[in-house]
Amino acid sequence: MAKVRTLFYCSGCGFESARWLGRCPSCEAWNSFSEAPSAPKSSVARSAAARSAVAPIRLADVDDSNVARVSTGMSEFDTVLGGGIVPGSLTLIGGPPGAGKSTLLLQIAAALTQQFAVVYVCGEESAAQIKLRAARLSVKDDILVFPETNLRAVLDELERIKPRAVIVDSIQTVWLPESESYAGSVTQVRDCTQALMEFAKRTDCATFIVGHVTKDGSIAGPRLLEHLVDTVLYFEGEVNGEYRIVRAYKNRFGSVDEICVFAMQGDGLHQIPNPSELFLSGRKQRPSGSCVVASIVGSRPVLIEVQALVGETSYGTPRRLAANLDQARLAMILAVLERRVGMQLGNHDVYASVAGGLRVNEPAADLGIALAIASAFRNRPLGQDTAAFGELGLSGEVRSVTAGARRASEAKRLGFTTLFTPQSHEDIAQAIGAALG
Repeated sequence: MAKVRTLFYCSGCGFESARWLGRCPSCEAWNSFSEAPSAPKSSVARSAAARSAVAPIRLADVDDSNVARVSTGMSEFDTVLGGGIVPGSLTLIGGPPGAGKSTLLLQIAAALTQQFAVVYVCGEESAAQIKLRAARLSVKDDILVFPETNLRAVLDELERIKPRAVIVDSIQTVWLPESESYAGSVTQVRDCTQALMEFAKRTDCATFIVGHVTKDGSIAGPRLLEHLVDTVLYFEGEVNGEYRIVRAYKNRFGSVDEICVFAMQGDGLHQIPNPSELFLSGRKQRPSGSCVVASIVGSRPVLIEVQALVGETSYGTPRRLAANLDQARLAMILAVLERRVGMQLGNHDVYASVAGGLRVNEPAADLGIALAIASAFRNRPLGQDTAAFGELGLSGEVRSVTAGARRASEAKRLGFTTLFTPQSHEDIAQAIGAALG
């Protein structure tokens, strides 16, 4: 009989260690380690090896009749998935508590139930609580609810029902009796995900799993969890606000960084078909320090508003803070403005953010950020019909970016007639001079 060894797990992120640690080296949480036994070999691997092996086949002989995507009833969510649900896919949805993960999946389950059987495995809530949420969302009661945390019992029941879609809420609450560790540990999360992945690929059942997050916002559990699944979706933005942003961080069947925007209301999540109008909805008379940027998010052009505030520092070292922007790119843009344009920002605090909660990291937003900072520094607002996009080089040039025609077309469609682009302004000093007079 194989010897059972003792391991220690971090309750915050699932980090595994052979000895007890006072502080977790992964999430830096104090006194979060607890002891649990670990089996030397996972029974999931044994059960997989016990099954008969499948012989290799030619790619031309592969049956692709079941690869047709299935619509979720939400066109925006279908776009994030790459055009709809792929049969046999495994999708991980993460986000902070209260973001709307369970609400979104219950609405999707209600839409899919009209086409085929859907099983909602609720490990965190009872069936009565799911029914209360369904009544609030005004969805039909045809969804098969399974309040069970024993994943082996769940898989046995799924083999009998043979559904086309399964939702597991959440992966940290289910457990396999063969894995000698507690639910939510690294071993259980890994083995449960592998068992669900094997079931999904073998039966062509589309599977959605909900993942908890740690204090720093990352999905709890081993990093292997994100590599096992086909798609990783994450809720961004403030959970206390009205709008929710879902971004694809990984997608084997579509483009990454694709987003969809939902409005959280009393009867559930409602999709926003035009995110540009949403991010620019609160913009009235534009003050200084504001610039509209034509960005590409995933595969669609989206107009966002970059805001900047510049003030004299009260301390010896000026502060540079960026919200929903890359801190390193902000520092580079400030260095270019000081060296190539002559703006003395060394004794000024600089704050920059993106309105609406959308995170933007692409270099094409450099020109818009620079114009917003220059506008705030000189206290001169840009024109109401002005938009910009372009990447800044360290020598002060405005470099070309991808999908320039699509960015310009989206800006003109929303009424922006003055565009500052790499083609029209090849130097950052020339662009600032033309924008601020």
